[in-house]
Amino acid sequence: MRIALNATSLLSPLTGIGHYTRELAYGLLRQPEIDVELFYGAAWNKTVREAPLPGAGKVLPWLRRHLPHSYAMRRAIQSNRFARQAKPERFDLYHEPNILPLPFDGPTILTVHDVSWIRHPTAHPIERVRAMDRYFPAAIAQAQRIITDSQFVKQELTDLFGLRVDRVDVVPLGVDPLFRPLDARQTDRALTPIGLVHGRYFLVVGTLEPRKNLQTALDAFMLLPEPLRKQYPLVIAGMPGWNNSALMQRISAMESSGEVRRLGYLSRADLACLLAGATALLFPSIYEGFGLPPLEAMACGAPVVASNAASIPEVVGKCGLLHDPFDANAMSLSMRSLLDDSLMRNSLKEMGLKQSAGFTWDACIKGTVRVYEKVLGPSRVTAPGR
Repeated sequence: MRIALNATSLLSPLTGIGHYTRELAYGLLRQPEIDVELFYGAAWNKTVREAPLPGAGKVLPWLRRHLPHSYAMRRAIQSNRFARQAKPERFDLYHEPNILPLPFDGPTILTVHDVSWIRHPTAHPIERVRAMDRYFPAAIAQAQRIITDSQFVKQELTDLFGLRVDRVDVVPLGVDPLFRPLDARQTDRALTPIGLVHGRYFLVVGTLEPRKNLQTALDAFMLLPEPLRKQYPLVIAGMPGWNNSALMQRISAMESSGEVRRLGYLSRADLACLLAGATALLFPSIYEGFGLPPLEAMACGAPVVASNAASIPEVVGKCGLLHDPFDANAMSLSMRSLLDDSLMRNSLKEMGLKQSAGFTWDACIKGTVRVYEKVLGPSRVTAPGR
């Protein structure tokens, strides 16, 4: 089975879609019956890129701010380069892991992670919303089958676009074995240099942009008594996003007191240590198609205090404390309860470890290959180079 996989999301610092694409690429490369080639925008390769392009985290945001129609221009260039070599005689199937496929004359599989630009358009740059509105109907028409990360997103697609339920396959994401419980000795290498103590801080993980709703986490934290805020600072891990100037100003003011620490984008190894050492993960996002941070937190044994919106309850189950995403008071009360009740903390830890064990990347890869077989038929699954 010869697969073309769009891997351009690996050229930038990895967010959720980038991590999905990376794990998907590694998993497909391990399958003896699959010959996969990765498209990197200007060239093809059979190896997974380990690091983003230098400066990509700054260049792309700058282009979006200063170059009108930058997305349409990038898409046109990529489509042209993709079409030069992505021919049906070369590939049996094209898998687009990032919602909008490039033109391909053969069978196409599309992964749709969410439809947040429809449900929450003000939480995205206007150019992104316009591009999604323009290209997504054609994307649906091009795809033979659609993969979603959750039942929630599958229902969104059937509700909004009238898709037949038997055309959409739910293939949940997985958790990297890197995310596991670690003791204070094991997290020391990452925590000590930044002045953190194992078990003595709250953590927020996510890009600093409106959809992640960090304002509620800040409000909830500020409702804690000052002595607790000093003892259990709020740590923010994630790269800057868009439309966050007011948020960044507020964070900067709170940083001066030492109660809030902003770390920026972290390596996966450092993030695993940070999650394993956290008192709890705060995840007040208003909309997620899946939500990797809560899953990774549970795998590390960290309690989760999150919103009850979108797919988050599907991932967390009854293993976290879930609230309305804008209810800062409820979130703050849960934070206080975790500090006061060790039995609750331990119970959530054990339940979270069991819940997270049900999500693996191996299962995600197997589920994805089954979708390929639905399109091509089992008889087409042959050794590479057939």
